[in-house]
Amino acid sequence: MEFERKNPLTGEVASRSTAMQVADVTTIAETAQSGFAEWSRLGPNARRAVLMAAASALEAKRDDFVDAMMTEIGATQGWAMFNLMLAASMLREAASITTQIGGEVIPSDKPGCLAMAIREPVGVVLGIAPWNAPIILGVRAIATALACGNAVILKASEVCPRTHALIIEAMSEAGFPDGVVNAVTNAPEDAGDIVGALIDHPAVRRINFTGSTEVGRIIARRAAENLKPCLLELGGKAPMLILEDADVDEAVKAAAFGAFMNQGQICMSTERIIAVGPVADEFVQKFTEKVRTMPAGDPREGKTPLGAVVDSHTVDKVNALIDDAVDKGARVVVGGKGESVLMPATVIDGVTDGMRIYRDESFGPVVAVIRAADEADAIRIANDSEYGLSAAVFTRDTARGLKVARQVRSGMCHVNGPTVHDEAQMPFGGVGASGYGRFGGKAGIEEFTELRWITVETEPGHYPI
Repeated sequence: MEFERKNPLTGEVASRSTAMQVADVTTIAETAQSGFAEWSRLGPNARRAVLMAAASALEAKRDDFVDAMMTEIGATQGWAMFNLMLAASMLREAASITTQIGGEVIPSDKPGCLAMAIREPVGVVLGIAPWNAPIILGVRAIATALACGNAVILKASEVCPRTHALIIEAMSEAGFPDGVVNAVTNAPEDAGDIVGALIDHPAVRRINFTGSTEVGRIIARRAAENLKPCLLELGGKAPMLILEDADVDEAVKAAAFGAFMNQGQICMSTERIIAVGPVADEFVQKFTEKVRTMPAGDPREGKTPLGAVVDSHTVDKVNALIDDAVDKGARVVVGGKGESVLMPATVIDGVTDGMRIYRDESFGPVVAVIRAADEADAIRIANDSEYGLSAAVFTRDTARGLKVARQVRSGMCHVNGPTVHDEAQMPFGGVGASGYGRFGGKAGIEEFTELRWITVETEPGHYPI
């Protein structure tokens, strides 16, 4: 059986993929367990060589990736190329850490006892990737796990199965042993049963998921029933704090990028601009002028900075947030409601805590401006959210910026930079409703290995009985 993914802009079929069933994924999990037995025995430099080859194989599929992202999710060429660049960097970063999976010798109180803490691969890792940054997040779901000697199963998104299939093709061309890299595709209506069966399978020892907080809670509960650790990177409502001494022009550039890159469909997207009293009017004026130069258009033509949002549900959700805010006294200063998936970049000023857009993740091309009385009030507003993924602070006083950043509850915070910032070697993740655990660099090693205590006795033992 197959299922179709349609182009959100044209309605034409963008891809057709196999609609796997529970019996299929059970077999795949068993195959992955067999692949793990061989892969985990390879030395670190052998694993490094394959991961480096995978990065090159990924880059060689540039045109296919661009076409797939344009047709499946309405992405611009620029967003697709950025995805490819960072995903290749993630594979090379993963390759670099194969020789850094270390341990330590711990002094023992027992004479002649050599005590060691060592990290070993866990087995099969299930990575569940979303559609919004499909190459980045598809690769991130498996790269460090592979570097640590695990086998992987990539559960492809139903929204971009062709894009995720290209990742698996690149992995296959790189020379991984049979069974090490596996993929699951399924029709949308079967997602719950498929993911549940994978989490329940005894071969699967770790789960990572990037997606909505609602689904993340379901996955966490299912994993907990199986006593299996999870790494969850979930929703966000990223604040950008603009203090009264900020460089407004720099803040405008960062806000435009953070709020509207990929049509605001990034977990780190700037969703709340918190401007302190004296600077708010100047910022809103300059920001409005900037956003007016950022139209949406057909990504295939490549003439506009914004492309299409992923579906009509996004249009309805964003429009409802705009209506609610306006009905309660906010003002649309640029943009407005969308009539199609080519939604305009929209800025809403005068947002207060009684409006849905103040708290609800929009995941679309709309940003709220919230006025704060002073620095303390700005910090209070920033922390008045269940989410805590990314944040930003703008001030000309970097020491002040660092002080404020440390008071904002988030997994990541950037002083004088946008909320959207990702690098392969950085510890990426959130707190609160944005999830737990960290992808990236050495932090990822802890997520995808088991820490074991092993001792070797070198002298005759003495026991009380």
